[in-house]
Amino acid sequence: MKPSEGARGAGADRRAAWAGPVRSRTRLAWYLARRYLLASRGGGRLLSFITWIALGGVVVGVTALVVVIGVMTGMQNELRATILGSRPHILVRQSGVTLRLDDWEGVTATVESVEGVVAAAPVTFTRLALVRSGGGRDYAEVVNLFGVDAGGEGPPVTAMEDSLRSGYLSLKKEPGGLTRLVLASGIAERMSLFAGDTVRVVSLENMRVSPNGDLVPRAADWVVSGIFSTGMYEYDLNNGYAAMADVQRLLDLDDGTASWVGGRAEDPWDAAAVADSVRAALGGWPYVVEPWTQTDRALLSALKLEKLAMGVIVSLIVVVAAFNIVSTLVMVVVNRTREIGILKAMGLTRRDTLRVFVFQGLWLGVIGTLAGLASGLALAVLIERYGLIPIPPDVYFGVERLPVALSPWDMAWIGGVSFLISLLATVYPAWQAYGLEPVEAIRHE
Repeated sequence: MKPSEGARGAGADRRAAWAGPVRSRTRLAWYLARRYLLASRGGGRLLSFITWIALGGVVVGVTALVVVIGVMTGMQNELRATILGSRPHILVRQSGVTLRLDDWEGVTATVESVEGVVAAAPVTFTRLALVRSGGGRDYAEVVNLFGVDAGGEGPPVTAMEDSLRSGYLSLKKEPGGLTRLVLASGIAERMSLFAGDTVRVVSLENMRVSPNGDLVPRAADWVVSGIFSTGMYEYDLNNGYAAMADVQRLLDLDDGTASWVGGRAEDPWDAAAVADSVRAALGGWPYVVEPWTQTDRALLSALKLEKLAMGVIVSLIVVVAAFNIVSTLVMVVVNRTREIGILKAMGLTRRDTLRVFVFQGLWLGVIGTLAGLASGLALAVLIERYGLIPIPPDVYFGVERLPVALSPWDMAWIGGVSFLISLLATVYPAWQAYGLEPVEAIRHE
């Protein structure tokens, strides 16, 4: 055999050895990736230190993202609980000039028959002026007055209705006594009212015209039987509750007339679908059915936007860590140029070279992401369980400490984003190593 043929045969055998099973080549790529990143001799010590810095950046970024998203989700949950404590999941009203719902008993029965509805009850609503006499210094406060069926036998629609039915905030009128009224803490504080004080309730809706042409409002003396606080500034400054029959009497309404019928869905987040079923059961017009996600959509949209904005801002920490990954891998390419050239001359393919540097980025991304998720979850549990961060309850919906709530979906997308950013950080350095020519790389000094 000729020498040239023998050389060609040896080269072919060497290339065949390099082009072994895919599993072996993958293991080789993993070995080279770990060796390049964790080198601890000579100039490699600096490279190893920079590698740990890049890894720490990913861990810190993911940890911060987990905690921030957990806090925003916790605030959303607290706000939802506060809203649903005073409002029904589904609201059924009737179109018309009077804005009143006729035959509320029939509507209530129809709503209760719909699958997914747990409870339904009528509500009579109006805006009133409360006037308290006090040494010639009368002060009137306009409030939203809700008349609820406190003596109902079915399940309560809201947490407030449950409190009124249980007697915690009593609306039961004593024989010969005054009509009972439960006021929000903000109104009571403004008017210096306490339980047992008498107020004059003036109706602004059904005013009559006197023989002289003057407007005469309907007024009655009621007694404050309780004061409540929801933590929502808007509710605590405007709301009041009384028995439905007393509000009907004040407004000169028939017993069969209410303002709307409220319903409670089995799952609050399915309120929109249940509302569609209720609308179909009622036959559409003149009934208008609104889920709570629609009536409070402005506030919910603001919270979602705030959560998205905070997520994007904190994700920049992971992006900064990705630049550290890029710089680390670029330094690996520069410091290992001759070695890469030698390996390519020995049969390492361009694809193998690309795989080596992609694996380095994957190593940093996976380890950093998993460590960040674990540390973020641990920190979130500590904050939630021990209440490490107190907040003013009068500002944040009655919440006294920073709430944290994490869902599997939040953890999944945080991990996915971190992993994707780390993977993208390998593109440029891997492409640089991919394009190295063996001869030029070996001559590199």
